[in-house]
Amino acid sequence: MRAVDIIRKKRDGQENTREEIQFLIQRHLDSVVPDYQIAAWLMAAFIRGLSDNEMSALTRAMVESGKTVQLPSMTLVKVDKHSTGGVGDKTSLVVAPIVAAAGVVVPMISGRALGHTGGTLDKLEAIPGFRTDLSLEEFQAALREYGLALIGQTAELNPADRRLYALRDATATVESIPLIVASIISKKAVEGIDALVLDVKTGYGAFIQEQGASRQLALRLINAAQEFGIRAAAVLSDMSQPLGNAVGNSLEVAEAVRTLQGKGPEDLVELSLEIAGLMLVLGGAAESHDAGKELARRKMETGVALEKFADLLFSQGSVADIRRLLDELPRSRHVYEYGSPREGYLAECRADQIGWASVALGAGRDRKEAKINAAAGIELLKKRGAPVREGDALALLHYDEAGALERALGFLPAAFEFSETPPPPRPLVQEILGC
Repeated sequence: MRAVDIIRKKRDGQENTREEIQFLIQRHLDSVVPDYQIAAWLMAAFIRGLSDNEMSALTRAMVESGKTVQLPSMTLVKVDKHSTGGVGDKTSLVVAPIVAAAGVVVPMISGRALGHTGGTLDKLEAIPGFRTDLSLEEFQAALREYGLALIGQTAELNPADRRLYALRDATATVESIPLIVASIISKKAVEGIDALVLDVKTGYGAFIQEQGASRQLALRLINAAQEFGIRAAAVLSDMSQPLGNAVGNSLEVAEAVRTLQGKGPEDLVELSLEIAGLMLVLGGAAESHDAGKELARRKMETGVALEKFADLLFSQGSVADIRRLLDELPRSRHVYEYGSPREGYLAECRADQIGWASVALGAGRDRKEAKINAAAGIELLKKRGAPVREGDALALLHYDEAGALERALGFLPAAFEFSETPPPPRPLVQEILGC
């Protein structure tokens, strides 16, 4: 069996067998099949698509590329959440401690920045000393002791997805439903979880922008999870504009902490409670979604969830004190105020353009090996529906280099759209599936 024959077969629109996909993934991990051949197969899969059988084979090959978390001594239900990628989406940092504070175990294997969207691991690594590279034994110990842990793919847990994830980002093969499903579910299957809540994004800033296609993705994710014995539900949420006001790693950590302190922006609080409520239902801590949302709100408002976030910092090596964390996060050397070019109402605050502007500032990656500036990013001062006058500050850009600012400013004219009258309301949560 040769990699080039498998690539040619997919390129020509034929279906790869389970054995061929297993061969490709395993030989890539063994450094026999190089990056450029995997990239070629990913592009062929992106263009030609993958059948359900191919998607299932790819998911299993990725799961079998490493070990699986085993927690036989834990009787508590284990529930995770996953977002399909958004701009300003820091819900994992809010939801995980809320749900763990209610007695549900939250094992979470997260990803890094992909295209114009942020990554949970990059956000966490903005916290001084925070380790996302726990060994399997350390991951299991943290879950037993504190009820939550947030890590990345490791050499032990799904190493195949870690490598394919970076290649997809660098080869413009992200927006493929089968590849997205395989990546997400393979990460979740190795966690040993009982249930999963999926936050499937739709709109300008989502990888899948049409609501119908996003709904299709949500249903395929739910079905794929069930193949591995994982109960699943999905929230379809709007990503036409960034979630919250902060975009960029250090800025988003600060906003997540303020949210756990009861001071978060309305949209971030709303979506976090929706997701946490579903997780608490699937985890057996609440009888209904409404009851789950109310329990989640209490855990946040009483400060118990913030204490659990402090446990997370301690268990994963951070030297930061939760009481001083906001002062200890990295800060950029410069802040630029971007003003409104006209008067009216903000009709759109496009998440995709804001995301690319944030990448240009250094908060994301435009190539596999790019370094991230943890302090860079954008603070939105106005969002969709806000009345503005000419010259009003719309956003603050945090940056270190003049060249980064110049590149970022090129995206902002297309990010903000204006109208003479207020735009019609757009619901944040569009649909809940599977629960």
